[in-house]
Amino acid sequence: MAPTNLVLINESSNVRIITLNRPKQLNALNLEMVSRLLEVFHAYEEDPNVKLIIMKGEGRAFCAGGDVATVVNDINKAGWKIGADFFSKEFTMNYLMATYTKPQVSLLRGIVMGGGAGASIHGRFRVVTDNTVFAMPETALGLFPDVGASYYLSRLPGFFGEYVGLTGARLDGAEMLACGLATHFVPLEKLSLLEDALCKANTGDPKLISDIIDEFSNKNPKLKENSQYFRLKTIDRCFSLRTVEEIISALEKEADKNMDDWISWTIKSLKNASPTSLKISLRSIREGRLQGVGQCLIREYRMVCTVMQGKYSKDFFEGCRALLLDKDKNPKWKPSKLELVSKDMVDHYFTAVDDKDWEDLKLPARSKSNLPSYAISKL
Repeated sequence: MAPTNLVLINESSNVRIITLNRPKQLNALNLEMVSRLLEVFHAYEEDPNVKLIIMKGEGRAFCAGGDVATVVNDINKAGWKIGADFFSKEFTMNYLMATYTKPQVSLLRGIVMGGGAGASIHGRFRVVTDNTVFAMPETALGLFPDVGASYYLSRLPGFFGEYVGLTGARLDGAEMLACGLATHFVPLEKLSLLEDALCKANTGDPKLISDIIDEFSNKNPKLKENSQYFRLKTIDRCFSLRTVEEIISALEKEADKNMDDWISWTIKSLKNASPTSLKISLRSIREGRLQGVGQCLIREYRMVCTVMQGKYSKDFFEGCRALLLDKDKNPKWKPSKLELVSKDMVDHYFTAVDDKDWEDLKLPARSKSNLPSYAISKL
């Protein structure tokens, strides 16, 4: 495809700097952007002149996610398969990034949510800073943490991934570093200096790249006094339980003992989210614990196609209406209660889509012989 001004590319010797350039939409990824990213990542892997990729966002966000409002609009006009095309390309891009042969350094200034996390967290180096805000807010939209999130959330300490994925909790840079979503924390005023140093070093050696980032890093950024990461024991006690109903019940028991802002916010977030989304999200993250990143993305593609088909629930369309289009923030979920979402209903999201033309996601073949150990471990 032809270059797009929504994805800018600067060349500095053997370094390629990719800038997401849709600042008014907080760099939300549309089909044009995803297609271009997929194309350049494929090309750079084959190009011996490219040693390092730096990813960043223009303006005050790295990337606020996939442009789901446009996806919903397109589906309403042309049917769910147009949405399947977007997610197929996006998930393939996520897989390529997760198993890439060359280092990717993502400079995560500002908002990193949903699809923005998918375009960065899978890469080798994730550099957060003072104003980074991470979230996977999909359950509030009638969706589920996708873009391979069932892989990386399930590998966070304890059951922190279930907490982040079900509640849509926002993490700052220090929390991202503490839980392993980030590899480095670099103060905001040093980010451009780091970028210059990486370009000057002109290397693809992960050890040297890590050493350069370390020079600019704050190794132990202080967690805020009220950081949710300090609640890990409570999170593990509650979010390790088998069902969403049991998780909420355990949180309510904790609240009876010691009600505070965090626990009331957590309960409220779960009760406001789509019941169907909560149930499929919990199962997805649990299955992700035992799967490689490719298996996670193939399963998530089944799930997202079933969501877009709208046969068992239209919550994705209702969530987008209430939060992104009409913005009344009052979605009417159907089914409206957790107990009305049966196991059979949930099972449908994890099986092949009932459509004669539909196919499972076909990911590019990856050979262990030329992948770094970091990428091999994800297969």
